Amino acid sequence: MPLYEHVFISRQDLSNAQAEGLIEHFSTVLADNGGKVVEFEYWGVKTMAYKINKNRKGHYAFLKTDAPAAAVLEMERLMRLHDDVMRILTIKVDTHADGPSVQMQKRDDRERGDRDGDRGGFGGGERRERSFGDRPDRGDRGDRPSFGGDRR
Repeated sequence: MPLYEHVFISRQDLSNAQAEGLIEHFSTVLADNGGKVVEFEYWGVKTMAYKINKNRKGHYAFLKTDAPAAAVLEMERLMRLHDDVMRILTIKVDTHADGPSVQMQKRDDRERGDRDGDRGGFGGGERRERSFGDRPDRGDRGDRPSFGGDRR
């Protein structure tokens, strides 16, 4: 059977238990139609980039499924009809990645590196004071016209 990954956003005014109940509800829809949920993650309430149906935040959920296309279509149809679901995204994948999704992984300080030293010259580096006469890229410019009064 084909492998899919689904992300859906539900309304912000739901409780965590209700949002996780939606995951279970759509999992049973898949199971009734011959598919199964391999793994799921509840990402929690996150702020969205723009308002959707007057909601600034939403409950995010992620499902990894192994289901026939007909089961996925039925689940998507029911998601679109459900009042609490605001957005859905379904992607067909070749294989499911092992371990937690990128959203669930914690950033390790060792992976990010030093906050000052990893920014390519911004902060943490050695600072050198110089004056305008100490600019090696300018060179001698010779005589320049004055822009005072007489421009012909």
